[in-house]
Amino acid sequence: MPTTLTIAGVDPGGGAGVAADLKTFAALGVHGTCVITSLTAQNTRGVVSCQDIPLEFIEDQFNAVVSDIQIHCAKTGMLSSPDIVRTVAGLLKDRRFPLVIDPVMTAEAGGELLKDDAVSVLIEELMPLCTVITPNVAEAERLSGLKITDLKDAKKAAKKIHEMGANAVIVTGGHLEFTDVFFDGEVTYIDGTMVNGGTHGSGCTHSAAITAELAKGTPLLLAAQRAKRFIEQAILASVAIGTGSAPVNQIGPILAEAQRYQVLRNVEEAVGIIEKNMAHELIPEVGCNIAMAVSTASSTLDVAAVQGRIVRLRSAPHAVGCATFGASSHIARIVLTAMHSDATMRAAMNIRFSREALAACENIGLKISSFSREDEPEGVATMEWGVSEVIQREGMVPAVIYDTGGVGKEAMIRILGRNAVEVAGRAVEIGRGI
Repeated sequence: MPTTLTIAGVDPGGGAGVAADLKTFAALGVHGTCVITSLTAQNTRGVVSCQDIPLEFIEDQFNAVVSDIQIHCAKTGMLSSPDIVRTVAGLLKDRRFPLVIDPVMTAEAGGELLKDDAVSVLIEELMPLCTVITPNVAEAERLSGLKITDLKDAKKAAKKIHEMGANAVIVTGGHLEFTDVFFDGEVTYIDGTMVNGGTHGSGCTHSAAITAELAKGTPLLLAAQRAKRFIEQAILASVAIGTGSAPVNQIGPILAEAQRYQVLRNVEEAVGIIEKNMAHELIPEVGCNIAMAVSTASSTLDVAAVQGRIVRLRSAPHAVGCATFGASSHIARIVLTAMHSDATMRAAMNIRFSREALAACENIGLKISSFSREDEPEGVATMEWGVSEVIQREGMVPAVIYDTGGVGKEAMIRILGRNAVEVAGRAVEIGRGI
């Protein structure tokens, strides 16, 4: 496994510094090691105070790591004083692994992290050693002495920093139309999009993502492009843990993918229950389907269902197709509508309408409600309107919603629940109760 090293400060709130770096390394599949340069007392609202680690102990940490572990790429973060910058530069001077410099100067939530007299030492002694330096706009202004108001200014600043000794420069674009300016003798613009979310630790995470990619052997420009996508996803997945700036969430995308897998498995298990145990008499003429959404669902693409519905075959339910996301429109819209009122109601299934089936629902204690297609306003989608009408009237999401059909429309019962397996189990119970 590629191994990375971060030389940085500690944020006890876990949003930035070494904590952000190590989480990023783990999320991108590399092993992270660390050397602590400073301790901070900070939270999501800002930095209260800082305490630098003694220089000898910084050296001890570094030597302990590199004497035992092969480092494939390193990065620096908070180096608060001239002496710390000088010490770190001395430690890295003869090393052969790539180096990423994140010239941390202020905390995202507020607070100075780099003394003025340390900037010149960073420029003169550390910057010439780097593979790439990743300043934000304010940091690029401080390093270059140039005012940056647009991408043209950022290009000038990046070029000047490059001429000052950096091998490559990335001026991050949070304040530049969300576009990063990459300069290594030639300029490349790395386009981004505006994403909503917390940004505490975003600079640390971005530079750590580049570090991880370089450790894996990714070319620098591609590493920068991948880091751009990674930080956007981490910002989108951010969670407010305090009253200030929310930290980025490095494993948010991983957890989201894991949940999608779990939803697919749940739907597949539910289909197995239906095929083995549900009475085929419950299958409507149009077939039935079962769907389940991820907890953050916002469209039908976030809802998994059977690709070709469930039909009656040789007097038994049979799924035509496999479970996949975006496979259903009808049942998926029922789920999404229910989730607007109760985020725990993430699954639904339709079965054939009969008075016997409704009686079975009552007998097993399911809350039942209905809507009439005759009351449906023009220009609205039946499922969203009908389900929403019921929920508004009941003040809750009932377990069963039915309608008695209309011209060209088959009467239908919809079963709702927290997950697909629960819904399938209810369908089996209903069939046994008829």
